[in-house]
Amino acid sequence: MFVDHTVETAPAASRRSMERVAGAWGRLPQAVARMAESPHALDGFLKLSAMFEDTTLDAHSRETVILTVAVRNQCHLCIQLHETKLAALGPAPDPERLEGVRRFTHQVLAAAGAVSDEDLEGFLAFGYTRRNALEVVLGIGAYTLSTLANRLTRSA
Repeated sequence: MFVDHTVETAPAASRRSMERVAGAWGRLPQAVARMAESPHALDGFLKLSAMFEDTTLDAHSRETVILTVAVRNQCHLCIQLHETKLAALGPAPDPERLEGVRRFTHQVLAAAGAVSDEDLEGFLAFGYTRRNALEVVLGIGAYTLSTLANRLTRSA
């Protein structure tokens, strides 16, 4: 069983990150409270997710990548959170383009990155770039860490 750490009970190396998350969210999410058991896992996820948020992928595409990973890894907490975030963005300007990034994310996962030239070209045909393809890989990495940690720690 994993502990729901508070800033006071967490390992010292997790406390600063926990304080930043609590300040940004107005509360400390259970997933963070449990991941704090490993300062490296917590800081790694927070840094990777911040880097992913700073990519050239648009917000709708980023949330689609995250949701694709969350559904694949059956992280119900992530699905709920990121469906809410995607809905808050409003209607997608190009739903077919989002289907392209969802499909490409699945292809990257299924092929462990070794997608075919045709799959990459299909992704690029939706107006994405090779840079975006690597940014999808970054998102997969960040949210594989999150979804697996959430499932391991039984975060609700």
